[in-house]
Amino acid sequence: MSLDPILLIGGAGVVGRWTAQFLRASHPDVPLLIGGRNLAGANDFAAEIGPAEGVAVDLAAGDLGLGGRPVSAVVVFFTDEKIAGLRFAQSWGVPHVSISPGIIEIAPEVAAYVHAPRAAPVVLGTEWLVGATTIPTLTFARAFGRVRDITIGALLDEQDAFGPAAGADLERQTKTMPAALARRDGAFVWRVGDDAKGRFHAVDGTEMQATALSPYDVVGLATALGAPNVRFDLAVGMSSTRRRGGPLSTEIVIELTGEDHAGRPLRTRHALVHSGGQMPPTGLGVAMLLERLLGLDGNPPVPAGLYFPYQLLEPAAYLARLRQSGASILTLERP
Repeated sequence: MSLDPILLIGGAGVVGRWTAQFLRASHPDVPLLIGGRNLAGANDFAAEIGPAEGVAVDLAAGDLGLGGRPVSAVVVFFTDEKIAGLRFAQSWGVPHVSISPGIIEIAPEVAAYVHAPRAAPVVLGTEWLVGATTIPTLTFARAFGRVRDITIGALLDEQDAFGPAAGADLERQTKTMPAALARRDGAFVWRVGDDAKGRFHAVDGTEMQATALSPYDVVGLATALGAPNVRFDLAVGMSSTRRRGGPLSTEIVIELTGEDHAGRPLRTRHALVHSGGQMPPTGLGVAMLLERLLGLDGNPPVPAGLYFPYQLLEPAAYLARLRQSGASILTLERP
């Protein structure tokens, strides 16, 4: 299948590199445009990853400075305040994926989609690690007849890789944004002040001080599972593996309570641990989204629509590749 290049805006950054590497491993001939402000860096990575080309991207230009060059999809790895990448993708009728806007920044992308709903698929990709939280949670929830409480604690190791864009996103979403969204007794509420402080137990049982966060997992899981109580807390500190003297990892602890299919009380506690830290699962999620959107996985391309990642990624295939990339899924005892 002949395919126009996939445009990765910020593709020479940490997540962009992982995305390109996962794509290249599965689809050696898919052409890539590595877009960025630093053309030299983009060219260097393009030469390394090939077949690819580095391009300078101008977010102030309607054609992004590409001179009318066609693309098959657009991914933006940082917060694009002008939604220039999305407007460009819609003008070509090709899929668009973004992974950085916070939940209170969702409106520009939604408005752009509402005004051109038939133009192309638009993926609101700011789930925590792009599928690595939602898909395991939805998988664990199959044991339940009804889920009442979803409590997620994410742990980033303080020594994990933070590129400039990722660092800026984390700073914005944990310190600049005034509140984090949660669901409580069926109502969506904003956690502020002391209510925005949290804690959870890491995989090794260590209690972690945390901060409320509201990636799209909060609204997605609340809606998909009908759970009246959903919260997400993020801690940055030493991961359980590093506390044991090993290399760093990233952890996602997922606790569900409710009733099983016979109506009996049920509580489960699982964790996803990735030995490569936060960036490999994020890059894998983006790569698999592109494969699904464009039909590179052997299925028909995705029609125009507004999507969360978990709606597009097939759970069994996703979890298999996540494990191959270095993830482990654990069943935990109560802390």
